[in-house]
Amino acid sequence: MSYETSAHDEPYLVVRDLRVSFPTAAGPVEAVRGLSYSVPLGRTLAIVGESGSGKSVSSLAVMGLHDPRRTRVGGSVTLGGQEIVGAPESALRRVRGARAAMIFQDPLSALHPYFTVGDQIAEAYRAHHRVGRGPARARAAELLDRVGIPRPRARLDEYPHQFSGGMRQRVMIAMALANDPKLLIADEPTTALDVTVQAQILDLIGDLQQEFGSAVVFITHDLGVVSEVADDVLVMYAGRAVEYGTADQVLARPLHPYAWGLLESIPALTGDPVPLRPIPGLPPRLTDLPGGCAFHPRCGQRERVLHGRCASEAPDLAPRSSEQGRLSRCHLSHPELIFVQEILPRLP
Repeated sequence: MSYETSAHDEPYLVVRDLRVSFPTAAGPVEAVRGLSYSVPLGRTLAIVGESGSGKSVSSLAVMGLHDPRRTRVGGSVTLGGQEIVGAPESALRRVRGARAAMIFQDPLSALHPYFTVGDQIAEAYRAHHRVGRGPARARAAELLDRVGIPRPRARLDEYPHQFSGGMRQRVMIAMALANDPKLLIADEPTTALDVTVQAQILDLIGDLQQEFGSAVVFITHDLGVVSEVADDVLVMYAGRAVEYGTADQVLARPLHPYAWGLLESIPALTGDPVPLRPIPGLPPRLTDLPGGCAFHPRCGQRERVLHGRCASEAPDLAPRSSEQGRLSRCHLSHPELIFVQEILPRLP
């Protein structure tokens, strides 16, 4: 079984061999390199990785939001069977908001400062429904109430700067849900929020997914968030997927040394203090990627692989475990044994 298919329902979102590059003065930046995954309705996929790993760039490609004059996008993205890559802008406008919607990381930047939140939500609704201002405004109030904003009708006439950070994020969620999309992409929606508000937003997204049966792609660098929301996990590094599995599998028995490093860099919240072990070095420049495995210059396990293959040969994303559907992009033999014997005892 590959992670392009699902053992659950028929996938609603299918990404195959997605490639995204940007021309720069230093040469083309290959931000996403051959990414494939799928998400069925009712299931949440968390895409995890450091800044620059390609998480957000790949999701913008799913929404068809890259400027074709400045960005090259290849491969295939289908939403409910409709191809996104290469589709005309008129077709993409019919998809955005109706079939798929995105919750952005910074709602203060995503929301227009000169228009009330009611007008912005109503506009999102009217883009896909032939209704007047009155019904659209009623729909906006209904959505604000659904996402837990008090006095929704009174707050329709307020501007984004009059809302707190957590309330602005709720407004973004309300706007995303205006047309009951089947796919919801949440791009680090809790990054700038305190832990109490973060928990509320995560609970809200989970409740709404159960209510509407949507597929959710949750982009984050926080493995604590992953444990709360995800059914499946895709770990990215330098524009590629390096590990895939269910959330229980990846968090309990990760196969790739990069995933081990992510777990070791989480502070312990209970018990005796455990020293953090940050991943050494820095992510590679996408204009000057190392040969072989892109992670090998930072990997503490590369000496275990014979003949210097880590530096000379790029590994495939392939099964590295007896567990069905578990994939890793690594040359290591028996990664589960190494994790249990050497990495697990050091974890917080």
